[in-house]
Amino acid sequence: MSEPLPHPATGELFTSPVRPGTGWPGDPVNPPADGSEPTPLQRLDARISRCRKCPRLVRWREKVAREKRAAFAEEPYWGRPVPGFGPADPSVLVVGLAPAAHGANRTGRIFTGDRSGDWLYASMHRVGLATQPTSVHAADGLRLVDTRIASAVRCAPPDNKPTPEERDTCAPWLDKELRLVSGRLRVMVALGTFGWDAALGAARRAGWDVPRPRPRFGHGAEVVIGRRSAGDVRLLGCFHPSQQNTFTGRLTEPMLDAVLGRAAALGREAGTLGA
Repeated sequence: MSEPLPHPATGELFTSPVRPGTGWPGDPVNPPADGSEPTPLQRLDARISRCRKCPRLVRWREKVAREKRAAFAEEPYWGRPVPGFGPADPSVLVVGLAPAAHGANRTGRIFTGDRSGDWLYASMHRVGLATQPTSVHAADGLRLVDTRIASAVRCAPPDNKPTPEERDTCAPWLDKELRLVSGRLRVMVALGTFGWDAALGAARRAGWDVPRPRPRFGHGAEVVIGRRSAGDVRLLGCFHPSQQNTFTGRLTEPMLDAVLGRAAALGREAGTLGA
C-alpha cells in the first residue's frame, strides 16, 4: 500500500486512492515511490484533492467525514475533493455529477462504495470497460479499460445539489482534465442532465464545435462534437444511476448497458478502445 495521508479534517491517516506505489505527486508525505516526476495529469489530480474554493462544500464534506455513517464508523473518510479515475489516455470519458457523501467522499475514488457505483461498474464490466464488476474501495484492484470517469463537481454537496456558483467554480477542473486526456478520446458519456451540461460546456470552452442550439439531454441521446484536428467526439446521454432512478425503474440494467455498450462499440470502431 501507499504511505497514508493525514485526513484534512480529522488528522486520521488515510491511504491514498492512487494505486499502490504511485502516491500523490507533490505531497511530501506520500510522494511517488520511485522518485519520478509526476505527470501533468497526476499534478492536476493532486491539485484537485487540495481544493478549498467552495466554503459550503468544504464544511459539508468534512462534517460528513468527522461524523460518519454508523455502518462506516470504524473507517477513515477521505473527506477531500475527488479526482478523476482511469487511464490518462482514454477512449471513453464518463462525466457524472459529484461524489456521494458516504461513497467517494469516504473511499476517495469516484463512484466507489455506493449504490450508484454498484450499478455503474457492474454495467461497465458487462460491456468490457472495467476489469471487475464491483468498486468497493480504492485498493480493490479495479482497472478501467480505456475509460476514465470524472465529475462535474469534485466535492460531495449537501442533498447532492451543488449551487450554480459551486458548479461554475468547479468547472475549470473538468476543463483542465479534458484538455489533458483528450488525445485519443472518441466518446463522452454524460450521466444525467447535470453531467450533460457540464460535458457540453467543457467541450465548448475547449474550442470544440458544439451544435447550436444547445442539444437537449435524453437517455440514449447522441450528439457529434467536432474537433478540427483530432477527430469527432460523440456525446451520449444516460440517466444517472442514482437510487431514485434505479429503484423506480426509470433506469434499468439493459438501458444502462445499451448506452455504455454503445460507447464501447464507438471506441472500438474508431480504433482507440483496446488499441
